[in-house]
Amino acid sequence: MSRHFQVTFDANDPKTLSIFWRDVLGYVHPAPPGVELPDGADPLAAWDDFLEQNDVPVEQRNSASALVDPEEKGPRLFFQQVPEGKSAKNRVHLDVRAAPGLQGDERMAALEAECDRLVALGAKRVRRHEPDLPMSAGFIVLTDPEGNEFCLD
Repeated sequence: MSRHFQVTFDANDPKTLSIFWRDVLGYVHPAPPGVELPDGADPLAAWDDFLEQNDVPVEQRNSASALVDPEEKGPRLFFQQVPEGKSAKNRVHLDVRAAPGLQGDERMAALEAECDRLVALGAKRVRRHEPDLPMSAGFIVLTDPEGNEFCLD
């Protein structure tokens, strides 16, 4: 029997990092518990109101953030605040599938276009790996705003 899972990120700024990954993946911030959001409502504003109404101290209001796949296919992402910064290479990372089914120059052009979009969102480009068939179709390594490595492939 398979299991559902979430991917958890340690973060200095969970809200900002969740906004970055929301925009990368097309995920959404869920509504606070027991809150029905009307169409077009800002879930982050709803969270601000929820935390205020529940007397959560200001210094604890950015201790966590979450994202969900609106199509309910991908895992939930959870961002938790930790006091220490990133100190080494990730042992697990996300591969963002930005060019499914494409090969060669067309694939790498699609990856470059997506890389430009993500850099504009706050990612940093690390390096490009050229296609090396049959083992690799080519990919680009980036880091998110807090230095976590991920790949466009």
